[in-house]
Amino acid sequence: MRAAIVEAVGKVSVTTVPDPTPGPRDVVVAVAACGICGTDLHILQGEFAPTLPIVPGHEFAGEIVEIGAEVTELSVGDKVAVDPSLYCNECRYCRSGRGNLCDRWNAIGVSKPGGAAEFAVAPVANCVKLPDHIDVKDAALIEPLSCAVRGYDVLRSTLGADVLIYGSGTMGLMMLELAKRTGAAGVDVLDINPERLATAGKLGCSRTAASADEFDRPGGWDVVIDATGSAGAIQDGLGRIAKGGTFLQFGVADYATTAVIEPYRIYNKEITITGSMAVLHSYERAAALFATGVLDPAVFISDRLPLEQYPQAIDRFKAGQGRKIVVQP
Repeated sequence: MRAAIVEAVGKVSVTTVPDPTPGPRDVVVAVAACGICGTDLHILQGEFAPTLPIVPGHEFAGEIVEIGAEVTELSVGDKVAVDPSLYCNECRYCRSGRGNLCDRWNAIGVSKPGGAAEFAVAPVANCVKLPDHIDVKDAALIEPLSCAVRGYDVLRSTLGADVLIYGSGTMGLMMLELAKRTGAAGVDVLDINPERLATAGKLGCSRTAASADEFDRPGGWDVVIDATGSAGAIQDGLGRIAKGGTFLQFGVADYATTAVIEPYRIYNKEITITGSMAVLHSYERAAALFATGVLDPAVFISDRLPLEQYPQAIDRFKAGQGRKIVVQP
């Protein structure tokens, strides 16, 4: 089969690799579409993936073409979206229900061969069967949506909160859509990319700007979400939190990224600073939300490229062009 391969740091290509074989409780999925996200750039930079080479791609969906000998829950021909998370189910974090913090955390497309290929193997337990009305080529959006759902689980948002989101890429826009549905009184969005900001406006945010200084809000926001991973955005956002407010680090920063906090301000204003790591008990809920039309794929997916153009898709994503970019075998 054809697959993208991150061969070494900074080097990615598309080549022929052996077809995957399912274990007893696995299925083989013919990939319909695979999304590209910031994690894929980190892998290309030599972060996250424990070893290279690796077939990337943790946002994917497709049709089952082969099942393992012990699989009874799904059948050949079923359309599925795949939760890439792989937990040990033995460490203290797994035993306490926090598998996303697993000491032996693995993921399809990060430490195991992923969906940037014609076929991918996944445990049957990680597959969510999709209803007939969903176009499986759009369902690569479910994995990032599940991360956004997890983010709002962490926030435990209260009704009437004023929200500020840094970044209007795919994840920032998903956080916007969920903020609207979790009772936010207003949602302001920041980005230096005018095209992306225009999309945020189209989706119904309250205000858009390139800098928070353009907003007249000296008291700050109840909820500040960084969806960029950028040191500058993070540092600025930490200074925009209202009394009793919460800052969510949702964007994935580079390992070396740092920011300065003001301990007295955190104490005196009872500020909460928290993070959201990947997926936790949120994938099936995201699939259910997706089935209701919570996201418009025509808005969120800006580019659909053939798998053979995976290196070009990575370059386009790295340059900040478009929104969600998917490759299709």
